[in-house]
This record gives sequence, C-alpha cells and structure tokens, in this order.
Amino acid sequence: MTRPRSEPKPDEIKEKRRLEEALEEGLEETFPGSDPVNVTQPPPSREDGHVKRTD
Repeated sequence: MTRPRSEPKPDEIKEKRRLEEALEEGLEETFPGSDPVNVTQPPPSREDGHVKRTD
C-alpha cells in the first residue's frame, strides 16, 4: 500500500528548477550535437588526481 504523496518542500522545488535550467542551458550550448547532455559531474578518475575541480 502506498501513502499519499505530500507537497514538495520549497527547497526541493528550487533544486528541481535549478537542475532543469542547467539541463536546458546545456542543451542550448551543445545543440546540435551527438552526445547527450550530462548535468552532473562524474567523479574524478585516477588519472584526474592532479586536476582541481571548482563546482
């Protein structure tokens, strides 16, 4: 049995909107392109150990 879904919290709405805007910007920046857009950064590999990331 499932429980009724509660209303999303304001910060959840804000985060979802931020992610949607980032995805839309990524789509606009890379169009036309053959690779799909990725909003998140993958974790660094061993070879990236010397690279500092700024988020």
